[in-house]
Amino acid sequence: MIKALVTGGGGFVGSYIVKQLLKKGVHCSVVGRNFYPELSALGANCLRGDIGDAAFLSDSMQGIDTVFHVAALAGIWGKWEDYFKVNVQGTENVIAACKENKVSSLVYTSTPSVVFNGEDIENGDETLPYAKRFLCHYAKSKVVAEKLVLRSNDEQKQFLTCAIRPHLVWGPGDPHLIPRLLERGRQRQLKKIGDCQNRVDISYVENVAEAHILAALNLEESGTAAGEAYFISQGEPVNLWKWIDTLFEQMDVPPITTTVPFPLAYSIGAILEGFHHTFAPRKEPKMTRFLAEQLAKSHYFSIAKATKDLGYKVRVSTNDGMKNLTSC
Repeated sequence: MIKALVTGGGGFVGSYIVKQLLKKGVHCSVVGRNFYPELSALGANCLRGDIGDAAFLSDSMQGIDTVFHVAALAGIWGKWEDYFKVNVQGTENVIAACKENKVSSLVYTSTPSVVFNGEDIENGDETLPYAKRFLCHYAKSKVVAEKLVLRSNDEQKQFLTCAIRPHLVWGPGDPHLIPRLLERGRQRQLKKIGDCQNRVDISYVENVAEAHILAALNLEESGTAAGEAYFISQGEPVNLWKWIDTLFEQMDVPPITTTVPFPLAYSIGAILEGFHHTFAPRKEPKMTRFLAEQLAKSHYFSIAKATKDLGYKVRVSTNDGMKNLTSC
């Protein structure tokens, strides 16, 4: 790996990938909507543009040997057209640009949501089928995009692809998961849902970034990861609500004192979705059916395949990650 390009390289996961690549001496280009002074100062080549612009992508990938496609529209609310444009058509553009420029490897950032059907998943592995029932457009669009990436893998080894599925990524600089939890907690708007025994995977961002690079190295060397998907996490699930309790205690956020049965939370989500679709389509409801399932169900996965094929190890433990997070 000599020259790499990271779409969404200015984002949370993408920026960590970029920094690790630069430390390894890899020439790194960043594709994003903005200019990123911190990454530029470290030596990254920042390219401002949109993955919806096929010509821009093609120009950006000249001379590139490895692409990390991290850019995506995330979230649990919004129009299907928006998710399709960014996550599906954007991925199509990335694949086309890779092939046009004879890029050898593509590592795609996916999500475990591609297999979540609303039921508990306990120690699931990569043999789980794709979900067929979707309560948010993000998950549906990521299924379509992941299939596109893996199907584009060339058995003649001219263009190799794989997908990384990190679960609940967190760490210093997180603009999504942790800030949303803390904000809801401080406003006392967060309620525990279900029996509070559900266990989930979490993934420290530095470990996630390393998993992407290990995947790229595999594609470059043995190629055993070609056409494959991999779950990535800390290797040990946490009780979701105990983990949130600990986080709140360390960040001086008031504890959550109210518990709502899952059927009630799910019903409230359905009602709020209907209301927002009709009267406030641009504003995300405080509860949705998908969110109720995510907060009440277990969803954790084996990392045995990533360990075997990629040599993935949990370099930063959950305890150390929490110390890093709370010291920021």
